[in-house]
Amino acid sequence: MKNILLPTDFSDNAWNAMFTALKLFANEPCCFMLLNAYDPELSKVLGEKGKQRLGVIFDSLAEQSDRGLDKVLTYLGEHHRNPTHTFEKISKSDHLINAISETVRQKEIELIVMGTTGATGAKEIFIGSNTVKVLHKIRNRAILAVPEAHNFQQLKRIVFPTDFSNYFEAHELEPLIRLASLWKAEVYVFQVALEFVMSDTQKSNKELLSKRLKGIEHSFHKVEIEVNVAKAITEFARETEADMIALMHYHHSFMEKLTREAVVKKIGFHTEVPLLVLPSAM
Repeated sequence: MKNILLPTDFSDNAWNAMFTALKLFANEPCCFMLLNAYDPELSKVLGEKGKQRLGVIFDSLAEQSDRGLDKVLTYLGEHHRNPTHTFEKISKSDHLINAISETVRQKEIELIVMGTTGATGAKEIFIGSNTVKVLHKIRNRAILAVPEAHNFQQLKRIVFPTDFSNYFEAHELEPLIRLASLWKAEVYVFQVALEFVMSDTQKSNKELLSKRLKGIEHSFHKVEIEVNVAKAITEFARETEADMIALMHYHHSFMEKLTREAVVKKIGFHTEVPLLVLPSAM
């Protein structure tokens, strides 16, 4: 059974991410773990008298967290009748990153699904920046970031950008391969670069990737960068009517370059489809 973590603050975005996960794995036995973390750090801003009330405040937060999770479970019990799905609630008084890291270890989580809110107005701000923090801090598990307005219906095409600089470990690609196999989706391997002269290592890694994707319909594409990597990726995804974008979270290579350009954030702002960030070798 697949263990999937659903961090939630009970917002519309969190609900949408949960519904996306339920649809994605409708035909897969899964245990969905609903995690709510609360840690206001009130001791840093309260005076001595205020600190004396912290126990009462935390008791109230714990109660609210538990009650909120119970409401979600009640709703799922009434409206989600899938015999292959089970649910578990987890309430933690901790920072979100710590709560997620601990739960990943304790519950053998395979995938984390979170909602994003994107940008507002002209500001390049990742509202709900918790998702960005999780993408940067949690690198040993696959993370699926679901845009707030996305209404998931199908998974026919997945865009996978890479520069073929790194060796493709089988376990790193497993989340992508599993989803593609589950939905019989086609993977569009997308080489984005300023030039396309490949080294022997890149050629070898490309051949390896093709072997890893054996049994899955896939094709290779080249697109030159005209503005920036993020724009190239999102425009290619839009042109191919992709249902998901997958990125590899490698250190000191393609993904690291994307991070320096803030591509993960930019894709989070502008993509209209879920973003699957694959784990990197530790």
